[in-house]
Amino acid sequence: MVKPIAKVSIVPRLPEQIVRLMELACNLRWSWDDDTRALFRRLDRDLWRSTTHNPVAFLGSIDQRKLESASENQAFLAHYRRVCDAFDSYMKPEETWFHDQYGAENQPRIAYFSMEFGLTECLQNYSGGLGILSGDHLKSASDLGVPLIGVGLLYQEGYFRQYLNADGYQQELYPINDYSLQPVSLVRDSDGKPLHISVDLPDRKLYAQIYRVQVGRVALYLLDTNIPENPLEEDRNLTDRLYGGNRRTRIRQEILMGIGGIRMLEAMNLRPDICHMNEGHSAFLALERIRLFMKEHNVDFQEAMTITSASNIFTTHTPVPAGLERFGFDLIDEHFTEYSKELGLTREQFMGIGRENMGTYELFSMAVMAMKMSAATNGVAELHGDVSRHMWQWMAPNFPVNDVPISSVTNGIHVQTWISRDIGTLLDRYLDPAWRSEEWRGDVWKGIDRVPDAEFWRTHEFRREQLVLFARKRLVSQLERKGSSQSEIAHASEVLSPSALTIGFARRFATYKRATMLFKDQERLLRILTNPNRPLQFIFAGKAHPHDEEGKEFIRQIVNLARQTPFRDHLVFIEDYDMLVARQMVQGVDVWLNNPRRPQEASGTSGMKAIYNGGLNCSILDGWWAEGYDPEVGWAIGNGEEYPEGESEHQDYVESEILYNILEHDIAAMFYNRQADNVPREWMGMVKAGYKKLAPFFNTGRMVQEYTEHYYMPSFERFQQLMEPDLTLGNAFTAWRKKVLASWNGIRISDVQVSEQEVHVGSEIEVSALIALNSLTPADVRVEAYYGTLTARGDINVDAQSVEMRPESMTPTENGSYRFKAKIVYETSGDRGISVRVMPNNPSLPSPFALGVMTWAK
Repeated sequence: MVKPIAKVSIVPRLPEQIVRLMELACNLRWSWDDDTRALFRRLDRDLWRSTTHNPVAFLGSIDQRKLESASENQAFLAHYRRVCDAFDSYMKPEETWFHDQYGAENQPRIAYFSMEFGLTECLQNYSGGLGILSGDHLKSASDLGVPLIGVGLLYQEGYFRQYLNADGYQQELYPINDYSLQPVSLVRDSDGKPLHISVDLPDRKLYAQIYRVQVGRVALYLLDTNIPENPLEEDRNLTDRLYGGNRRTRIRQEILMGIGGIRMLEAMNLRPDICHMNEGHSAFLALERIRLFMKEHNVDFQEAMTITSASNIFTTHTPVPAGLERFGFDLIDEHFTEYSKELGLTREQFMGIGRENMGTYELFSMAVMAMKMSAATNGVAELHGDVSRHMWQWMAPNFPVNDVPISSVTNGIHVQTWISRDIGTLLDRYLDPAWRSEEWRGDVWKGIDRVPDAEFWRTHEFRREQLVLFARKRLVSQLERKGSSQSEIAHASEVLSPSALTIGFARRFATYKRATMLFKDQERLLRILTNPNRPLQFIFAGKAHPHDEEGKEFIRQIVNLARQTPFRDHLVFIEDYDMLVARQMVQGVDVWLNNPRRPQEASGTSGMKAIYNGGLNCSILDGWWAEGYDPEVGWAIGNGEEYPEGESEHQDYVESEILYNILEHDIAAMFYNRQADNVPREWMGMVKAGYKKLAPFFNTGRMVQEYTEHYYMPSFERFQQLMEPDLTLGNAFTAWRKKVLASWNGIRISDVQVSEQEVHVGSEIEVSALIALNSLTPADVRVEAYYGTLTARGDINVDAQSVEMRPESMTPTENGSYRFKAKIVYETSGDRGISVRVMPNNPSLPSPFALGVMTWAK
């Protein structure tokens, strides 16, 4: 191999009249703006398709004569000016939701950290749902004008590209990404040199350069270690693959993203006020924020942690303990021995930050650290919030499960990214134009009733036909690559019917998602598929993790079944699931199928995408569908049952039978129940009900607003208060926190009295208790009467209520106790339980539960 002695960048030569095409290409707003994409496509449709819809590569490859011709074409120039005007209007920061709500002064800088970002198919920096959500989060932050910055890693190979061998077994390819032909740019310092940051590894430094991706108004910064400054190949390869390598590779990637991400923002003078950790991969950022704070303000670890953690937010996506990111203490020792000394911590103290007891051994948990170092933790759906509270109750053992400080923000999707151009054009004709910019407004979706059923149905049928054509082309190319026979290839070009009921199933092939549950009874399934009056067909897609042999076996089974003569016209598996395949599927299917093993689906978002394209959902009541389901908008597989371990076979049998019944007697029957104009009116009624009931909620516009209103801005305000003036409140809050924790075990509750043992409905009961607060005062605590119905064991149910108890006097009794009182009114009859509890209370606490301590009456 010959090493170059110089490097030259070749850029397209654009005529002056259309010179802003490169500016448009380098801002990913085109990925969700139909008119901008149409502008590029207009120059050369085939090239646009062959460059995977990558306008940078497109402009670098297009025939110069086509550019010259376009620059003289008045119709093209009119289109170009319209796109540029719309772009300029969009980029104005003062015309946004955030500006209207919070103004331009004193805005926080919010850093959103994620291991992956799914923004567009040409930028392969994602693997699945987590990345797609991250990308949609950035896009809606841009739309809303939220002052957010994305932080992650740039992968030379990204996630793997999938192909199937002759037996249908998944194989992985890792093509190299050429970032000179991607919509990314290298960040340079004031001298024009690439800006570098470093983190410490054992015995050496790891260096990284920075790439910027512009996502509308939002900048995404990605770290890359593939540079000459890293002499070791293992260091240069660190950012090669997403989720690749061994545990040592993984912890170093996460050190780079967390610690390196903060150092990167510091190097660019972009110090964040708020850090949002999307999953626990970036949790080391909390330590680097503490280290910097200690150094700048000459405070100890405890004080720096108390103040900086007030502005950290952690979103967990993991509903099962096995899915969490944990490291052995040996890896922590290897990488953090010197770092912990900088923090002034002993080894035992450092391990305590993330220690999780696994039964017979302990590990360092990134999620545990993230929760301890954050002001707020949330799950990604209502059910997932509940699952997370149960999963993490061990961290707050005295808390009723409903009071474990983990809330939820239900995920959504970025509507303009996922809705088809055809459906979008249809909605433009009948709905308030605000559906494109204010999709969270319920009133704009009520206009769906104005869309004629027949017109909507014809548009949806066209999208289904496009999906069938897409699936045929992909299947043909798959077979040609394998060297299949001409007869098999010819047959592949005719599989599926453009008019048959089409159901999609596409996602990560993790075993809990049960991709093969549909095939439990193949004879019955075949009868349903081949019903001459009501045929069905399925399109599958998805990747298994390279080390997940069981997931790969699921794919192999489906592919081989799809090759068998009875199934081959009704069942297709599309290779290499990515954003392009996903978009084609959610825009064309009639029904989106999801059958995970409840409650192991944190949220899921692919089914949400079908809503906005006129599709319906059929799913287990898990993730988002547990709160989205209504009989008027789709179908539920079961009633939310959860089966004990060891009964998975029985569960799969029961739920597959339910699914067959729904497919045959509900979905197919309704789909093929046509009127004289061949339009399924009842079906269309369900589709429109989905728009009215689901569309205003399951979008990232609503989601990012929720994060902003409930997390970003309250955290920013608390952080500012703790910082000013000169850490006065922060010092006081830290001292108060130390005092409370030191005194807490001395709190005692005694002499609990209830004024009446039997009362009528609507009557008052007075509850009082004598509370010894040790060295604390009533102002330091919140005392509550906790009351509710009783379980069969005589415990108060988890759906209990509480009411604050007030001190009778601010002067303690002779023994230093205070009498607290409250009144309770019962609106229903029956036996009720009452208890009293004490929690810390301070205006700087995000909630009374934040310190994780609580004392109960005994």
